[in-house]
Amino acid sequence: MMAAFNSSHVSPSSFTLLGIPGLEAAYYWISIPLSSMYIVTVLGNCTILITIKTEQSLHKPMYLFLCMLAVIDLVLSTSTVPKMLCIFWFRAGRITFNACLVQMFFIHAFSIMESTVLLGMAFDCYVAICNPLRYESILTNTVMAKIGVAVILRGTVFIAPIALLVSQLPYCRTNVIIHTYCEHMAVVKLACADILINIVYGLVVALLVVGVDLLFITLSYCMIARAVLALPSKDARYKAFSTCAAHVGVILVSYTPALFSILMHRFGHNVAPHVHILLANFYLLFPPMLNPIVYGVKTREIRVGVIHMLQGKKGIS
Repeated sequence: MMAAFNSSHVSPSSFTLLGIPGLEAAYYWISIPLSSMYIVTVLGNCTILITIKTEQSLHKPMYLFLCMLAVIDLVLSTSTVPKMLCIFWFRAGRITFNACLVQMFFIHAFSIMESTVLLGMAFDCYVAICNPLRYESILTNTVMAKIGVAVILRGTVFIAPIALLVSQLPYCRTNVIIHTYCEHMAVVKLACADILINIVYGLVVALLVVGVDLLFITLSYCMIARAVLALPSKDARYKAFSTCAAHVGVILVSYTPALFSILMHRFGHNVAPHVHILLANFYLLFPPMLNPIVYGVKTREIRVGVIHMLQGKKGIS
């Protein structure tokens, strides 16, 4: 049923999130891994935040970046999963127009913020390996605060125009969004106006963020690899590679599904809708769940900090 439109037909009062078309019979089964992933995401990232906050020895740039990543992951997952579960459990897909815009803004803005933090972590690793003597003088608390502000501003500045453009489109076709959340292109396709500027701007933002960030991250790790291979000691090389192993794992987990999702959404017109939607959900939910696990396993200081926190101790020896 069509939602009520205002007199100027600028926007509907609400949208209906359809979910995953063709998989309605499997909604309850899909919700089991989905809710499990969300629980792991919340527990894992909250554990990371609490551990770093309580362990004074972890108040360093690398772990501050990890805190930023944990907060972003919590926001991303919480912006999407509760509504998805409402769709899967209760078929409650209705979402108001303004709530849809807010969800869209949070999802896309915080995805950009996550990419920016990953770029910052690559820079942190580069300085630690290639210029260790100047590490503390380069990544000071003031610099970290400025990076934090830049992370927020970058996501906001890039996505605010998208939300504004979407809010100005007239919607007079249907109010049913074939997705589990208010994804930008899924929403603008419902408009009964020219959406070329939305398509072009969205593609430009994706290329500028993912393309530029991946380029600089790749360059950073190429320089890191060259510096590590030049070390005379095998133990030193192993320790240096281990230092950045967690970063590389997180980057692969974050960017691989993101690239597939972007390419499929823009060019995979013959791909079934449920494949698009499942991949988009995977992109939003898998990295936030896996990030704290990767750092918990690969980073000794985090592992020890968690153990100390559980045991009520303080300090990492």
